[in-house]
Amino acid sequence: MAKASKGKDTGTTKQTARQRAMAVSSQKRKRGSLKEYFKGVKLEMKKVVWPTKKELGSFTAIVLATCAAFAIVFWAVDSGVLAAIRAVCF
Repeated sequence: MAKASKGKDTGTTKQTARQRAMAVSSQKRKRGSLKEYFKGVKLEMKKVVWPTKKELGSFTAIVLATCAAFAIVFWAVDSGVLAAIRAVCF
């Protein structure tokens, strides 16, 4: 019987130690985490290759054309479905 209770205590002790270790590591990460976050953001922003005005204009035109094309396709499909429903129901 002594072994069974000793095993339970050991398991509880291991869990408690593990929980304490996780709590300590999370506290260490929280300290300065906001400062570290913004340092990382600044570092990553330095790596960004920003588009030129010409590239930005062409990308904008492509996005607008794609949106217009999808809008026309959705309108056509919607009109077709509506016509089919009207043909069946009325």
